[in-house]
Amino acid sequence: MAFPNGGLITETNRQYYAGSQGFQVKELGVDDTVFTFTFDTQLILGSYNPLEVNYALNNFKLYHSVDGLIYDEYILPYTLEGNTITLEDPILVDEILVCQLKMRNGGQYGDKDAYGNTVEENYGSYSYISLNDVIDNFMVAYVGNGKLISDVKRTDVIFHAKRALQEFSYDTLKSIKSQELGVPHNLSIPLPQDYVNYVKMSWIDRGGNKHPIYPTRLTINPTELPVQDNFGIPMQSNFDDNIEGTSITEERFRNNGGLNNIASTLGYNDGWYGYNWGYGGYFGQRYGLDPQLSNVNGTFTINERENKISFSSDLVGMVIVLEYISDGLAYELDTKVPKLAEEAMYAHILHAIISTRANQPDYLVNRLKQERRAKLRNTKIRLSNIKLEEITQVLRGQSKWIKH
Repeated sequence: MAFPNGGLITETNRQYYAGSQGFQVKELGVDDTVFTFTFDTQLILGSYNPLEVNYALNNFKLYHSVDGLIYDEYILPYTLEGNTITLEDPILVDEILVCQLKMRNGGQYGDKDAYGNTVEENYGSYSYISLNDVIDNFMVAYVGNGKLISDVKRTDVIFHAKRALQEFSYDTLKSIKSQELGVPHNLSIPLPQDYVNYVKMSWIDRGGNKHPIYPTRLTINPTELPVQDNFGIPMQSNFDDNIEGTSITEERFRNNGGLNNIASTLGYNDGWYGYNWGYGGYFGQRYGLDPQLSNVNGTFTINERENKISFSSDLVGMVIVLEYISDGLAYELDTKVPKLAEEAMYAHILHAIISTRANQPDYLVNRLKQERRAKLRNTKIRLSNIKLEEITQVLRGQSKWIKH
């Protein structure tokens, strides 16, 4: 059965899997300078000239062939508008122009090592819908004569859609991002640009296995560091602001080596060790291990003053992976929304608009609130990606015999 508007997949197999699309000039003067590529991925042009620094910003390369067998990179001047490339000099009849998106393996044309470690953005894109499309679909399906919302400003829909995406990102959507980072000698790394909260921290061993790192509660990162006079009064600068010093707490903890070195540096000869409030008592050297401290993988703290993550000294030079939550709005209206959450987004926007309008009946607001809650619950179940066979495989380990 053929649909009048075609299917939802707009890319060819070659565009999706190979990341390339080509055109062959059939007649001189007809489409020999202007080429419109139909990738789902938006083409980005920094410069056409490989000798310029901005050339590294390109997410594609152009290749030219006269026989379809040998391809050379096209480095003559051209411009980009949308996904349409316009050449300054036309190519001849039967010649071929190919646009190759940057891929992990370099694609099918040219030097396969010339692309770096980038990945095509259109892989797996069918499982998502853009926030802009969600807003357009809502305006068509829920706004108009004979509908619950007879008229609404698009800006109001955008606001509520963004708020919905933020709330969903925290505990519903698959919005957990991860960064692979190295711990430098200063034992601090800046928080990611779109960071909201951390989920998990791990260091990676030589086999690629991850080892969990937990935050320490033995120390703190002060948010303010006022310099005091001899009477303990904060001192001010010429601009009437408190003069900020350096953190003695952080310096002592860093010099002490963090969690793993406290027990060794404060040994039996230390004056504090003989009392119940000493470090030895806290570390379970008398009454057994404290579970929150029985971890040899190092520790970290979130330094809100500097917006950095600080690590214990035993993690210097280690490769760590930071898993964190973003609010889903880092890239404006082209933000991706899982299609499994699309219906919940509509329900959230609909309830938000109706509930903020005057003279709306309570039964209608409550009904929309219940529908929103039910659809959000269904979305959580769908996105949890629970597989019965995988759970069964894990639970099989519970039936093992334990030898005494």
